[in-house]
Formats: sequence, C-alpha cells, structure tokens
Amino acid sequence: MPTRLIKTSLLAGALLLCSGIIYTAVSKNKPHSDPFSPHPSRKIQVAILLDVSNSMDGLISQAKAQLWNMVSILGKSSCDGYTPKIEIALYEYGRSSNKPSAGYVEQITPFTTDLDEVSRQLFRLSTMGGDEYCGQVMYNSLNELKWEDGPDHYKVIFIAGNEDFLQGNLPFTKACSIAKQKKVVVNTIYCGDRMQGMQEHWNLGAECGNGSFTHINSDAAIDMVATPYDDRLFELNKQLNNTYIGYGALGRESKAKQEEADVQNYSMSKEVAADRVAVKGKKSLYKNTQWDLVDAQEADPQFYNKVDKATLPEMLKNKSRAEIKIYIDEQTAKRNQIRKELESVQLNREKFITAEKTKKSGKSDPTLATEIEKIIRDQARRTGILIQ
Repeated sequence: MPTRLIKTSLLAGALLLCSGIIYTAVSKNKPHSDPFSPHPSRKIQVAILLDVSNSMDGLISQAKAQLWNMVSILGKSSCDGYTPKIEIALYEYGRSSNKPSAGYVEQITPFTTDLDEVSRQLFRLSTMGGDEYCGQVMYNSLNELKWEDGPDHYKVIFIAGNEDFLQGNLPFTKACSIAKQKKVVVNTIYCGDRMQGMQEHWNLGAECGNGSFTHINSDAAIDMVATPYDDRLFELNKQLNNTYIGYGALGRESKAKQEEADVQNYSMSKEVAADRVAVKGKKSLYKNTQWDLVDAQEADPQFYNKVDKATLPEMLKNKSRAEIKIYIDEQTAKRNQIRKELESVQLNREKFITAEKTKKSGKSDPTLATEIEKIIRDQARRTGILIQ
C-alpha cells in the first residue's frame, strides 16, 4: 500500500476511535462553533512522579521550567473537534523526611486543572537525600488518584529519577498490574546514561507498564529562545490578569496565587514566563471556575444570580444582580479580545522559535520536555486523541 494511503488510513482510524463510532463520510452532526472548547467527556490525566533525592536538582529545575511547554503541547490535542480536559497530579519520592510507612512518598497535588497550584508546588520542591522507591510511588499514585474509568482517556504516568528501579519492599510489577487494569500507561525517564538506566532496570518499568523508557541529561542547560514577541505577551498578560474577578472563599487567595506564579516563572527566565502566558491565553487549558467570576459565569449562565454577594469584591457587593451580570459580560468580552491577540502573538512566537532552532547545528541533550513531548504525541493516538 502506498505510504500516503497508509498515513491516511491511520488518521481515519484515529478519528473513528476518537468519536467512538463508525460513521459515514458525510456526518449528520454539524461541527460546534468553538474548536477550542473543552471536551464534554474525554480527559488527559498526567501524573508526574519526581525523584527529589540529593542529585536531582537539575530534574526539579527542568520540571519547573518546562511545565508550561508540556501543557501547551497537551493543549494542541483534539478529539471530536474539542480539546480533552487536562488534569495534572504531582508526586515526590526519595525524601527522607517523608513517612517511612509510605515509602518516603508524598502526593503534592491530586489531579487538578489548577495549573497555578501545580506550578507553585513545583517551585516549592527542594532536594534532600533519601531512598528512591519507584515501585512504591507508582503504586501510591495508581491507588490514590481518581483515574477515569474506561479506555477513551489518555491516562499516563511519567516517573523520573535515577538509582536502581528495584529499590524498596513493594515490587514495581505490583504497580504495573494495577496500571494495566486501569489502562494507565507508565513511562520511565532515567536521569543519566541510557545504558546505566537499563542496568538499573528503568526499562523494565516501562515494558511492564506498556510505556516508553527514555533517558535525559537532568543537568543540561534548557534550550530557551528569546523572541521579539515576548514583551508583547507580558503586556497582554497584565491585561488578562485584570479581567479575573475573585469570588468566594478562594477568590482573594487564588488571585494572589495567580500573580505569584507569574513572578516565579519570570524568575526562571523570560522564555519560561512567556510559555506560561501562552497557556493562560487558551481557555481550554486555563480555567478557574472555582474562584473567578468570568469562568464561573461561562460554565453556568445563571451564576450571577447564585453567587453569594458577600464574597464579591467591594465594588460589586452593593450592585444589583443585573449590574453584576453586565460587569461580568464586560470582563468576558475584554478577556476574549485579549486572548484573540495572545493567540496571534503566540503563533508568531512559535514560528520564530522553530526557525531559530532549525538554524542550530548539532544534537542537543534530551530534556524532560523534549522526551515527554515525543512520548505524549505518540501515545495519545492510542486513544484517538490527536496532537497537532
């Protein structure tokens, strides 16, 4: 069969799997108006398990710097013309101050769409010597997290670290057995030489978990490209933040967390901060219905009638419900306009970065971001989720 026909057949098969039905070439259903809306039922669930023992400072730095790039890649996924809902969980293992009874493992965040919280917790991570029990952290994450049922979601674990994969009393095969039952893919990322990783059994975890084994240089300098579009992104980010209106018990705290995450990422580099702004510009990726009036109103058109006025900012507390709705609608319009420009600026930024990287000769060291991107692009197809 010609190569073109093979590729076309594979793409068609993925689309059929995505919709979950066999259908004729002419669909009876009209496409929805917003191709970047969250999918009503499909999810991508990613659990990141990080070794925080003494030698892993580079790994933690890469995770901080490259979170937003990973989310951006996931945000290019599509199924039925929608973007699957993305949830991220974070675990640390190998810290001697964590409970010995839990294998020195701790859940940092459960599955969440609160990307500001994930980022903040990553910046709080630090390294400390300890025992790295890979089987234990896999087992804990598989049992503690609320994994979706069924095969139609892309459910994946990325475990990164070094030292022998077989450490600890709980065999990794026990965790792999649960992963297969729950249809969770396990990928192992060894921080160091590939052959050394295989000698320390990291490939076995991936083979057992139907995933991929790869290696990275955790101390490699992150390949960042400054662009002439970054400063405009930061200007738009300030405007975007002004459209967020806190409500409820989480309002003030979460607004402050949003700004804190901006500052933390900018402290890494302008490029990292720009990656974060690009994600914030996509409503399918960055949603805060639990504390922001605009997002809450979009999720529930009657929210302005239900919100406790006592929890609103002072400028809104004494307004009528109708006036509150008008204010929310105004902020929604502003946000949509800002996001429209953000999308255009980010597209130009991506083109610039691609062109600059193409100019560079020689092979760069694999990093957490490059390896995760390769893996998710390949594995998401298994569930019919396509990544551009």
